[in-house]
Amino acid sequence: MILFLHGLESSTKGSKAQWFRAHFPHVGMRDYDGDLDHRLAQLTEQTAGIERLILVGSSFGGLMATCFAIRHPKRCQRLILLAPALNFSGFGPPPAPITVPAILVIGTDDTVCPPDLVIPLARATFSHLTVRVEDDDHLLHRAFPHLDWPTLLT
Repeated sequence: MILFLHGLESSTKGSKAQWFRAHFPHVGMRDYDGDLDHRLAQLTEQTAGIERLILVGSSFGGLMATCFAIRHPKRCQRLILLAPALNFSGFGPPPAPITVPAILVIGTDDTVCPPDLVIPLARATFSHLTVRVEDDDHLLHRAFPHLDWPTLLT
């Protein structure tokens, strides 16, 4: 199962969610609300009994995907983290990196989740991490549609 996790102030009506609906309608999504713990509870309920998850998380959704993978690494096949909010004040890497493969895409001009803060946290969290630094900002509007989504989502 592939799920898109939107950002803190976004929804399934946001530009990335609309893009997935138009190009990859099999990608599941729902609106999350509340704080991080509440959103993680919603995600846990949504994925109950489902294994081999591919989670695509944008900003706060990337933080959600990361926290979920730390708690349930065996259920996660891969994470695609788009400018993940790993610099959120409540987040800290696990004691040892998890083995869930993760792809991190972040913009050089991201002032919300700056690469110099996020990349070290991602490296401390994932033992199998691929980092793509793009000439873009936090929204990744230039890079996002040009990623190799057919490969990333398989």
